[in-house]
Amino acid sequence: MITLYTDSSPNGFKITIALEELGLAYTLRHVKIAEGENRRPDFLHLNPHGRIPVLVDDSSGITLFESAAILLYLADKTGRLLPSVPTMRWEAIQWLMFNAASVGPIIGQRVHFELFAAARNPEAIAHYRRLVNEAFATLDRRLAAHPYLAGEAYSIADIAQFGWTHIARIIGFDFSVHKHMSAWHERVAARPAVQRGIALPAPATEA
Repeated sequence: MITLYTDSSPNGFKITIALEELGLAYTLRHVKIAEGENRRPDFLHLNPHGRIPVLVDDSSGITLFESAAILLYLADKTGRLLPSVPTMRWEAIQWLMFNAASVGPIIGQRVHFELFAAARNPEAIAHYRRLVNEAFATLDRRLAAHPYLAGEAYSIADIAQFGWTHIARIIGFDFSVHKHMSAWHERVAARPAVQRGIALPAPATEA
C-alpha cells in the first residue's frame, strides 16, 4: 500500500499526477499546511523538515520526502515515465534536477516577495522576475526542438515542471511570451491523469 501525504501545491501536484499517470493504488492523506498540520509530531516523524509531499510504500518499506526523489522512486518501481535509453534517461533526470534545483526554488522566492512578503522589496521582486524569465527562456529553447523535456517521450521531468507552470498560471505569472513552453504546457494539461492530479487533494487557488 502506498500512502501519499500532500497538500495542494506545486510539489504535491507532481506526485498526485505521477500516481494518476501510473495507475498505482494509493491512499491520500491531506496535510493542511495552512492549519499547521505539517508541524505535528506524527508528520515530522516522516519528514523532519516538515514539508510535503511524503510517500510511504509499505510494500518496500521505503519512506521518501522531496518530490524529485519520489518521482525517481515511482519511475524506478514501475519502469515507466523515465526513458530506458541512457541518453534520453539522463536528459530526463537532468531536466528533473533543473526543476528541483533552479525553477522551483526561484519561482517560490518570486511568489514570496511578490505576493506574500510583509514589506514590498522592489529590488528582490525585480531580481526574481529576471531569474524566473531566464529559467523559462531556457525551458522554451529546449522545447523549441523537442515536444517534451527528455526529447520525444513524456517523463517525470515534464510532470515536475508542470507542477510549477500550473501554479504560475493560477497566480498570474504570465509566460505566454515563451511560445514553445506555453504549447508544451497545454499538451501536458490536456492529459486526463494530469487533470485528475491537479484536483488532489483539492484544486489550488493560490501558491
